Amino acid sequence: MLLYCKGFFIFVRCNIFRMIKRRVVPWIGFLAIFLLLPLEGLALSENETHELPEEEDFQPGEFIMKHIGDAYEWHILTYKDFHLSVPLPVVLYSKYSGFHVFMSSRFNHGHDSYKGFLISHEEPHEGKLVEVLNDGTVVKPLDLSITKNVLAVFISVILLLWLFIAVARKYERTRGKAPAGFQNMIETVILFIRDDVARPSIGERHYERFMPYLLTLFFFILANNLMGLIPIFPFGANVTGNIAVTGILAFFTLMFTIFSGNRYYWKEIFNAPGVPWWLKIPIPMMPVIEILGMLTKPLVLMVRLFANITAGHIIALGFFSLIFIFGNMNPSMGWAVSPLTVVFTIFMGALEILVAFIQAYVFTLLSALYFGMATAEHH
Repeated sequence: MLLYCKGFFIFVRCNIFRMIKRRVVPWIGFLAIFLLLPLEGLALSENETHELPEEEDFQPGEFIMKHIGDAYEWHILTYKDFHLSVPLPVVLYSKYSGFHVFMSSRFNHGHDSYKGFLISHEEPHEGKLVEVLNDGTVVKPLDLSITKNVLAVFISVILLLWLFIAVARKYERTRGKAPAGFQNMIETVILFIRDDVARPSIGERHYERFMPYLLTLFFFILANNLMGLIPIFPFGANVTGNIAVTGILAFFTLMFTIFSGNRYYWKEIFNAPGVPWWLKIPIPMMPVIEILGMLTKPLVLMVRLFANITAGHIIALGFFSLIFIFGNMNPSMGWAVSPLTVVFTIFMGALEILVAFIQAYVFTLLSALYFGMATAEHH
C-alpha cells in the first residue's frame, strides 16, 4: 500500500515517462499482489473443493456495473462474509411521511429496510431508494442523499481549494521570484489554458472573463478523472463517468454561451445572412436547425466525457474479471491467465491516465470554442 501511494505522488510530481521507466517493476509487483490476492480461495486441493458448498458463479456484468455505478455507501473491501464500507448520510423527503435523515448502514448493505425505505433491486428503480407504503405500493421519494459520487465531488473540491490556496500563498511569499516545484507545474498548465485554449478560441478582447470558468472546468475534470483511477479510499469513485455530473458541466457551458451571446450571434441563429428567405418564412426551418445545433453541442460534451471515462473503466475491469471467469472453470486456468491480465490492466491504467488529461483538455477547448462563437464580432 505504501509503495502504491508513493508511486502515485511521484507520478504527480515527476515526468510521466521517467516515472514509468523507473517504477514499472515495483508497480507490476504491487498490482500482481493486489489483483491475485482474491485468487487465494481458488487454489484449493481436489479434496477441499469437494467439501466446499456450491457457490454462485462469478457475474462479470454485475461486478463491473457495481464498481462504476453510484452507491449509498462507500465499499472498501470484502473478505469472505466480512464487508468493510463507509456509511453515508441518507436524506429523503416523502410526501407521505415527511423528511428522514439517517445513515445508510441501516440498510445492512442493501439487504434490510428502514422506516419503510429500502434500496430497490428491481426495475424500474433498481439501485435507487424507494418507499413501500402500508398497502404495498412502491413510490420514489425525493432523494437528497450524500452518495458515493457526491462525497467524491466534495473531496475533489476540498483538494483543489487546498492546492490553489497553497499555490496562491506561495506566490505572495515569493513575489518577484521564479516559480518552483508544484507551483511551477500549476503555472505551466494555467498558461497553457490561457495561451493555447482561451486566446485562440475566444479572442484577445473577451478571453479574460472566461478564464476562471475554463480553469475551474479543466482542473475539476482532470482531478476527478485521476482520482477515479486510484483504487484506494477516499478515491476510486466514478464521478466523471456519471452522466448526471457531465450533464451539469455541459449545462453550465450552455448557460455561459447563451448569456454571453452578442447580437451578431443571435442574428446568425434567427436570421442567418445568405440563406434563402423561403428557408425562414413561413416555416422557420433554419432558425429551428440553428437552435437544435446550439442545444446539441453541450449534449456532445456530456456524452463524450461520460462515454470515454466509463468505457476505460469497463475495459480495465473486464480484464480484471478474466481471472475469476477462468478461475471458475478451473483454478489452474485462473492462475495461468493472471500474469497476462495484470499486464493488460497496467496498460489500460496507463492509457486511462492519458485519456484523463485528453478529456479534460477537449471539454475545456470545446467550451472555449462555443464561447468564441457567442462573442465573435461581425465581419
